[in-house]
Amino acid sequence: MRKDYRTIDAIRRGRTEIENHLIDGVVDGRISRREFLRHGSLLGLSLPLLGRVAAATGFGVMPGLAYAAGAAGATIRIGNSIPSAAIDPVTVADAGGLLMLQQVGEFLCLDGPDLVLRPMLAESWNPNADGTVWTFKLRKGVKFHGGGEMKADDVVASIDRLADPANSSNALSVFKGTLQKGGARKVDDYTVAFHLDSPSGNFPYLVSSDNYNAIIIPAAYAGDFEKTFNGTGPFKLEKYTPKVGASFVRNEDYWGEKALPARTEFTFFADLQPQILALQGRQIDIINQLPALAGVALLNDPNIEIMSLKSVAHQQVHMRCDMDPFTDARVRRAVALSLDRNKLAKGLMKGRAVVGNDSPFAAAYPSADKTVAQRERNIAEAKQLMEAAGLGKGAKAKLTTERYLEIPEYAVLIQNAVKEIGIELELSILDQSTYYGDAVFGKSNWLDSMMGITDYGHRGVPNVYLSAPLMSEGSWNASHFKNASYDGLAKSYIAALDLESQKQSAGKIQRLLLDETPVIFGYFFDFLTAAAKGVTGVQPTAMSQLYLDKASKA
Repeated sequence: MRKDYRTIDAIRRGRTEIENHLIDGVVDGRISRREFLRHGSLLGLSLPLLGRVAAATGFGVMPGLAYAAGAAGATIRIGNSIPSAAIDPVTVADAGGLLMLQQVGEFLCLDGPDLVLRPMLAESWNPNADGTVWTFKLRKGVKFHGGGEMKADDVVASIDRLADPANSSNALSVFKGTLQKGGARKVDDYTVAFHLDSPSGNFPYLVSSDNYNAIIIPAAYAGDFEKTFNGTGPFKLEKYTPKVGASFVRNEDYWGEKALPARTEFTFFADLQPQILALQGRQIDIINQLPALAGVALLNDPNIEIMSLKSVAHQQVHMRCDMDPFTDARVRRAVALSLDRNKLAKGLMKGRAVVGNDSPFAAAYPSADKTVAQRERNIAEAKQLMEAAGLGKGAKAKLTTERYLEIPEYAVLIQNAVKEIGIELELSILDQSTYYGDAVFGKSNWLDSMMGITDYGHRGVPNVYLSAPLMSEGSWNASHFKNASYDGLAKSYIAALDLESQKQSAGKIQRLLLDETPVIFGYFFDFLTAAAKGVTGVQPTAMSQLYLDKASKA
């Protein structure tokens, strides 16, 4: 590839050391184009600038998000799961609820399907030299649906609510150890500086659409979001009926390009099959999330378009490291070795998944160490481990999980697999609200269970997966895994600003987790959205969000 060094040199002038290190990496071939675009957007390099560098290094122009052009004025009808609790930006934790937040609310930046960050309510951002302070420049002229311009005070108050332990925010899983209340500080009306507890090389993702609680709402918010749905987005609330559905109308005062649809209608469903029938009967236009296993009838339906996004969404299988028989890492490894991951990806997930290797580092992440050997099914080795752990005659355990997506079927497959190595596994499959409980230790079937399977949505960076379920003081540490070496490696990864340092820490983490195996990452599945033929311009995200501002239908 021919390189335009004059343009590259001109771009390098005035850039920071870490930015030039990244540019050098793509020039000399140490990092790929995909890695460059993704990491450059993270550091706050503008999309036009990234495009100029990519073109100058021979990689071509920067890709955009393409939408099919459609007519304005349609009503788009969506089927989705019932929100499990009140719609509140501070506490929402389920797919149905976060979808409602995102219909009216916006984030500082948007994580695209290519993991490239794009500006939203923030126009730009950049770190200081060590990644302990990130400064965001806000977009001017953005109005809340209820009146008033969005400014720095609103951003500070919104993030403070999420970072305050007193509010029991779901977003504490993201911010704990990184940002505390008071860390978001107003510089001026359109500038906010985030002063972090410790360095974070991936911080912009933590205030992006990846952190689904982090929509920006007025500073004066009084806990009544479900009454007003007061956000800044291209749609505003028409009607919301708990357990039934919601409708939204185009926001004529939107700061950006006006939405194409005049209205959107959401119908809540307790199960998937009624959604499938409603889509086939043209009573709805879209199913927001279609599980590959339960939705197999639609995958080859000529009247249905399947939108498939590669993602790092997965189902974590945790084993209590402080509860027999899983106190011994050899038993945990034996369980992991009993699983046939290729069959999980091809059979259970109908080919809509890739195998996992018992760490959060899916191959989709640029920082993943691809040299770490893939764990394969090995019953003979698993039996040897059970014998060495003193459990050659077998053991009993109980797996508790949720009735969601393909998880119940996954539980049965695990039950059958571990039977081959002498583990008698009792299953307890609960509805989601019962499984999660209060989502705190001592009050949650999820966090208190001996063994469980928990759904984890897609994230543009692995920070949340590395911290919340795996660090010793992690807020979602269902395995009760406490390992000082791991904690240090995770902190090193999180702090790193450059991609090479992230890769070095990632490889060490991957190998440590293979040895300890507190959690099984069996596969990472594609996010599927189903739409009727003729519906265009729909942009789902693998976080269960659904952007409909460009949607239309024939």
